[in-house]
Amino acid sequence: MARPARHRPAAVACAAHALPCRRQRAVGANRMTDATVALFGYGRFGQAFATLLRQAGHTVRVVDPVAPVPAELAAASPEQALAAAHWVVLAMPLRRMRAALLELRPLLRAQHRVIDVGSVKLQPQAWMDELLGPAIAHIGSHPLFGPLSLARGERPLRVVLCASAQHPQLPAAARALFEQIGCQVIDRDATAHDEAMAQTHALAFYIAKALVEMGIGDDLSMAPPSFLGLSNMLAAVRGDAGHLFAAIQQENPYAAAARERFIATLGTIHERLQRESDAGALAIPAPGQAEA
Repeated sequence: MARPARHRPAAVACAAHALPCRRQRAVGANRMTDATVALFGYGRFGQAFATLLRQAGHTVRVVDPVAPVPAELAAASPEQALAAAHWVVLAMPLRRMRAALLELRPLLRAQHRVIDVGSVKLQPQAWMDELLGPAIAHIGSHPLFGPLSLARGERPLRVVLCASAQHPQLPAAARALFEQIGCQVIDRDATAHDEAMAQTHALAFYIAKALVEMGIGDDLSMAPPSFLGLSNMLAAVRGDAGHLFAAIQQENPYAAAARERFIATLGTIHERLQRESDAGALAIPAPGQAEA
C-alpha cells in the first residue's frame, strides 16, 4: 500500500557511504557489494531505477517531497535516508538540483558517493564540482533507458558515466554498481556527452514533437516498413520521457545549434527537390557511401 511521503524540503540532494556491506559478489573485473542507496526523487525514472537496484539486492531508501512513495521504501527525512547509505542518487529535475545540493551538503560526509542520473551532464557536473568539491565523491551518469524500454525487456541496458576530474577513482565503483544491475557502461566526458545527446536524444524528441503536432503516427494502418522505425521512436519518446521535452531541449547547451543545423539541412533538401530532377543526385546514400 503506497502512502504519500511526509512533507520535506522541495529540493533534496544526495550522498553515500563506503561502509562495510552485507555480502559480496563478483562483477566482471570489479567486485561490488550489496549497498544501501538513498534515492532522492521518485518520478517515473526514479521508480524504475529503484526496482532495478532492489532486484540486484540493494536496499533503497527514497525521499520525494511530492510523489507517493511505498511505505517499505520511504525515508522519514533526508537524514534518515543518508544515515546508512552507500550511494546517494540525485533523480530530481535539473532545475531543482542546485537547491537540493545546497540543502543536503551539510548532511554529507567524506564516506558518501553522490551520483546524478539526468540526461544533461555539463550543468550537474559544474554544480557538484562547486558545491561538493574534493570533499564529497561525485560522478555524473545518464542511464540510456527508461520505464518503457524496461517494460519491453530491451537489452542491453546502457549507461554513460561522466567522471569529475576531482574524483578520478570513482568511475570504477560506479561502473560496478551499474554492471550489477545489468548495464553496459560507456565512459565519456560531460562535454562529449552533451554534444552527442544534442545530435541524437534532443533531435529525436524534436522530430517526434513535430510529427505529433502534425498528427502523423495516429493511424498506422497503411504505414510502410520505412515508417515503422519512426513509429517506434514516437512510442519510445512518448512512453519514456515525453514530459521531459522542454528540459531536454533547453538544458542541453548544444541542443539549439543541433536543431538549427537540422532545420537548415531540411531547407537545403527541400530546395534541391524543387530544382533538381536527377534521381541519383537526390538519392539517400547507402551505409558507407559518400553523399553525392
